[in-house]
Amino acid sequence: MFIRFPVLGVRNGSTVALGEKDHDHQQAQTQTQTQTQTGGTAGGPDNHQAIASYWGIQPSKVTKEDGTEWRWNCFRPWETYKADLSIDLKKHHAPTTFLDKLAYWTVKSLRYPTDLFFQRRYGCRAMMLETVAAVPGMVGGMLLHCKSLRRFEQSGGWIKVLLEEAENERMHLMTFMEVAKPKWYERALVFTVQGVFFNAYFLAYLISPKTAHRAVGYLEEEAIHSYTEFLKELDKGNIENVAAPAIAIDYWHLPPDATLRDVVIVVRADEAHHRDVNHFASDIHCQGHELKEAPAPLGYH
Repeated sequence: MFIRFPVLGVRNGSTVALGEKDHDHQQAQTQTQTQTQTGGTAGGPDNHQAIASYWGIQPSKVTKEDGTEWRWNCFRPWETYKADLSIDLKKHHAPTTFLDKLAYWTVKSLRYPTDLFFQRRYGCRAMMLETVAAVPGMVGGMLLHCKSLRRFEQSGGWIKVLLEEAENERMHLMTFMEVAKPKWYERALVFTVQGVFFNAYFLAYLISPKTAHRAVGYLEEEAIHSYTEFLKELDKGNIENVAAPAIAIDYWHLPPDATLRDVVIVVRADEAHHRDVNHFASDIHCQGHELKEAPAPLGYH
């Protein structure tokens, strides 16, 4: 007698072995349990069903200090902070070497088309700026990560610093997306600018990390200038000082009655800290050292 057994892959076998009926029952049970534990999906409606999985991974319930439910999935309470506003906004690295001057004038030349396109629409300008400013940290962190793997060596904490910079810049974008709603052609421009800038910075970092970091330092100096102009327009009343987005209030520990002006101030302080970190990284290279030889300024912002 010939008995035919079903052929199952490793993953399929582990799932089908439960039996179709038992699996459906377990899935429903897990789904109900997950909803009970999480109280729904953070940032979504209460009746939204939580995702159930055979693998038993369940999202943890996160609450604020006052016990209320944490509403954001994109960041957690331990990733928030109160911005250090005491930082010197006027510091500037005077370019002396040829590569420094190349980085400086490259960044300066990019300001003119930006001024021409956005003029005094600083909300949209900030949105575009952050889609570009979040690229260098991710590219630098990625390349240092690969270098660390190739050479079997530690990075001195610089991978984490650069990735934190990229994440911080992305949170700036998430905030300004609540303030300025980009038009379709501005979204299309982001695709173009980000595509060009990513590849250009990737090549620049491979060729000369010190020049790449110096360019980001100057880019952050321009960002400080742009946000200062943003504040002037808010103070003049040319831009409505609306209430701060809820995401900004939770991310920067702002007071509940915070306004857009408060948001711009803390974002500008972040940019100043990124300026210092990237100029510091460039100085390390300029003195003939590698980043791993100097402890990274973790938590500097």
